Amino acid sequence: MGLLNNIKDHFTNAEFTVAPNKKVKTVCADFKKTFGCTLAIYKGAQLADPEMTLAALNKKTTKDVKTKEIEELKIKASMKVSEAEKLFDKMFGLTVQIKDPKGTFCVDNKLTIGQAARGESK
Repeated sequence: MGLLNNIKDHFTNAEFTVAPNKKVKTVCADFKKTFGCTLAIYKGAQLADPEMTLAALNKKTTKDVKTKEIEELKIKASMKVSEAEKLFDKMFGLTVQIKDPKGTFCVDNKLTIGQAARGESK
């Protein structure tokens, strides 16, 4: 079943896009709706203000981020959790953690997002 699910991940939830003009709360809600996992977005060591847009948070980062206002981040269910988290850092200078559906613990970075959504473990 694992192999079949991994193949299925390449086709279902094919692409989740994150635009810089979206609010943090919208990105988190859309991520949960698409993948069934909780997305926690941090600015520094604390959770980001849910009312701010990613572009506004990007401007407050101390990192040298070269994202343009129009660039979108694309995430697929077949991506490893660690890959998706690194993309958020690269594109927006933000730390994110992908958590279980209840948001109680971080999922294993070696899993794909699809595996994490199904509650699989390696």
